[in-house]
Amino acid sequence: MDQRLSLITLGVRDLARSTAFFEKLGWKRSVKDAPGVSFFQCGSIAFGLFPRDELANDAGVSPEGSGFEGFSIAYNARSKEEVDEVLTAVQALGADIVKPAADVFWGGYSGYFRDLDGHLWEVAWNPGFEIDATGAVNLPD
Repeated sequence: MDQRLSLITLGVRDLARSTAFFEKLGWKRSVKDAPGVSFFQCGSIAFGLFPRDELANDAGVSPEGSGFEGFSIAYNARSKEEVDEVLTAVQALGADIVKPAADVFWGGYSGYFRDLDGHLWEVAWNPGFEIDATGAVNLPD
């Protein structure tokens, strides 16, 4: 198996509302003719939104779930200021700020929010992670 992630799909309660949330942040949809799902190109990874019940059914699991899911999604910013800008923007669109941005023990700056469906996102600036022109994070050796 190659070391890569190709697609992250989040199960959402209201596809139109969740799609609008990301579009209002300036994200551009791809594959617009795919009914019942929203896709966004995020650097080398595709990001999808799919109705929660349908995603659970597709995987053969219960759609119930709450609290901490055991993972977070991260948006790496190019500066501390961008971290603050993103957190301000998502809060204005209805996201809950879980942890305001602050300097962190590993030398960066980060905060957390929950999106409209409760998914946990970290917004971070890491001085050791280069972000290229496409938005891809290039990890040091």
